Amino acid sequence: MTEAAPRGGWLILVSLLVALLLTVLPMPAATDAFRPQWVALVTLYWCLTVPERFGVFAAFAAGLAVDVVTGSLFGQHALGLSLIAYAAVELHQRIRLFPLWQQALFVWVLLLVERLLNLWVLAATGQPMPFLIYWVPTLLGLLLWPWLFVILSDFGRRAGLV
Repeated sequence: MTEAAPRGGWLILVSLLVALLLTVLPMPAATDAFRPQWVALVTLYWCLTVPERFGVFAAFAAGLAVDVVTGSLFGQHALGLSLIAYAAVELHQRIRLFPLWQQALFVWVLLLVERLLNLWVLAATGQPMPFLIYWVPTLLGLLLWPWLFVILSDFGRRAGLV
């Protein structure tokens, strides 16, 4: 007997590539500070939905990809994404039981943790501290989570992944 190959792995990769594209997509300078944490949101979705397929190591690899395409310190985003992925994988059974608005609050807290870790790396490397607008993308992530959850869940069902 041969076991069928896992289905839907392409969807995870495509969603991460789209999130990476949205991360580096040119925006006007005035609105660039409002760019949501797309890769972190997609990472959290897959960690909460299919933790056996997407976990800490995949989040670390996604973080390294973000570091490469954004030109940031190598490992900066990898550290934050792997830590929030660990929390999401460990708590995924509890979080999936919550209504969508409570899941959004949990995701918001994890996005805050990821930004806090990035802030710590900035301080440790002697880079200038950002202004308060640095925290706005976490609020946008809170508002975008229900939409992203519904869209990726629909694609995941069609691909046989969810």
